[in-house]
Amino acid sequence: MNKLFSPFASQPLPLKSVTINDSYWAPYVDLVKGTVIPYQWDALNDAIPDAEPSSAIRNFRIAAGLEEGDFHGFVFQDSDLYKWLEAVGFSLSTTPDPDLAKVADGVIDLIAAAQDEDGYINTYFTVVAPDKRLTNLHDCHELYSAGHLIEAAVAYYEGTGKTKILDVAKRLADYIDLHFGPEPGKIRGYDGHQEIELALIKLHQVTGDDKYLNLSSFFIDERGTEPSFFHAEWESRGRTSYWTGNAVQKEAPSLEYWQAHKPVREQEVAVGHAVRAVYMYTAMADLAILKGDSELLSACKRLWNNIVHKQMYINGSIGSTHHGEAFTFDYDLPNDTNYSETCASIGLIFFARRMIQAEMKSEYADVMERALYNTVTAGIAGDGKHYFYVNPMEVWPEASKGNPGKHHVKPVRQKWYGCACCPPNVARLISSLGSYIFTSSDDTLYTHLYIGNETQVALGSSKATIKLTSELPWNGLAGLQMETVEGDGLFTLAVRVPSWSEQISFTLNGEKVTADLIDGYAYFKRTWEQGDQLAIHFDMQPKRLYAHSKVRANAGRVALQRGPLVYCLEEMDNVSPLTTVRLPADAEIREVTGVWNDEVVFLEMDGIRQEEITGQKESLYSTAPPKQQAQRLLAIPYTLWGNRTPGEMQVWIREQS
Repeated sequence: MNKLFSPFASQPLPLKSVTINDSYWAPYVDLVKGTVIPYQWDALNDAIPDAEPSSAIRNFRIAAGLEEGDFHGFVFQDSDLYKWLEAVGFSLSTTPDPDLAKVADGVIDLIAAAQDEDGYINTYFTVVAPDKRLTNLHDCHELYSAGHLIEAAVAYYEGTGKTKILDVAKRLADYIDLHFGPEPGKIRGYDGHQEIELALIKLHQVTGDDKYLNLSSFFIDERGTEPSFFHAEWESRGRTSYWTGNAVQKEAPSLEYWQAHKPVREQEVAVGHAVRAVYMYTAMADLAILKGDSELLSACKRLWNNIVHKQMYINGSIGSTHHGEAFTFDYDLPNDTNYSETCASIGLIFFARRMIQAEMKSEYADVMERALYNTVTAGIAGDGKHYFYVNPMEVWPEASKGNPGKHHVKPVRQKWYGCACCPPNVARLISSLGSYIFTSSDDTLYTHLYIGNETQVALGSSKATIKLTSELPWNGLAGLQMETVEGDGLFTLAVRVPSWSEQISFTLNGEKVTADLIDGYAYFKRTWEQGDQLAIHFDMQPKRLYAHSKVRANAGRVALQRGPLVYCLEEMDNVSPLTTVRLPADAEIREVTGVWNDEVVFLEMDGIRQEEITGQKESLYSTAPPKQQAQRLLAIPYTLWGNRTPGEMQVWIREQS
């Protein structure tokens, strides 16, 4: 097998081996442990006043025969509970908590009780339509929900060593394997929402059973082949949809929406539902790595390049329309109607981490960092109890309320959602954050994210305890220190050179050193000793960023970034409407602190405000140009917007020459 694709070329470190102690990220991790997980447990039990009901737990109780009643919620409602359980598994892996484990074990007992004897589990079909199993994969997300159960099972098993939920997952996966595949009598199809593909790979990795890997490969390679599975299934049920009942549809489903318009190996442009796409690309990259599949990796690279260089927002979000939560076309990136679902950025992070494993290029980690710092954390409020589903570039609260085309854009985070995929997705990502910081090969430790932690790792003939310190995102200093070194100490540290840092320098034990720079990583190979410290100095000067000229929404506009953080204007710090402000092209961008607290860095500028001249303020149209007034502008990190007084928000600012 080509070493590039070897599972040992670059692998994440076990979550248990990384202890996060970062001044910026540890509060997020603690928030998830102490507030988010308990709050979401209450939400799943419908115990949050004035929040949309979930009924997830109640559905399982009904399916298990412990309670009578009707199923409530979306057909894929089970997946919310599974993602919550996965977050719990990750949390218990790093911080044992007997009380939380007791709650989770009770949930696992409930899930097991709802599983049918043949291994199938899905509360909607058990309660509502037991005779309709696997007859509408296009709409009903059965395998999507199964995938989230499998991922939760793997996380909980790895976090606690308990096997009950893993056994449930294996029985379910075996049921799926029995019913799907190229063999006669099996279903030659795939799910409308990709997820099972990447979950089966995790199950293969934890069990060593190749049938799960092969089943994942089947789902990937079968997708997009002719004749179309989705069209045939649609015809077989009389051209109806789960979502429209018995109404006969005139047009067949759009295959691009489900990334089923052509075989995945031939796809070049990211199309359709953004979350489904990046979940599928994640599985494709996994398979490319594990099976040495260069053709599949080439497809991943094409799709990656299309997303990142033609369809990604500056905050690392994707999905430019609320119609289908989808990609549209290259360079179509509207600011005030974009969707940018939190889950989509999380999926992009999954994809980026796999691409790092396949090919050590800093761009993958740059995008992973961009999405993490600017969209994922924007999706959750500082109190841990309110969430954004959509992450817009521009918000006008009146339009969100009064324009049907902008109802999806919320000026404030919500307590919960009827379709609550994003909140537990944020919880499971932040709970597993330690597995995104590093990867390692036989003798090299790669640092991708500068998040303070202590880790134990085996490299070459050595074992080392390494402490990573970081002052990001507020100050430009990070370092790696050898706490202990056992063995000969000969190994390599490779650290990412972020694209946002135009200048970077290194010191080793206080002395300036140079490094071999390869594809955005600086390599330091030496015989390391206890106490050795590699310091990394970043350029944190605020930057003006400009969009490609084909991005029409941003013509004549500028965005601000400092370090990994993208900035925005909020109404409360500036003026309303924000569309009236201009930033002179030569204006100095000053760093200020103490506005929010002593740590957060804000950006201050001398700008311009345009307003109507006296006598024209009530005229809708006028021949008189607006007058210009001096206006102090204050920009805050985008990830923190919406935590104070509700109002307008804007990322892209009009620039004036």
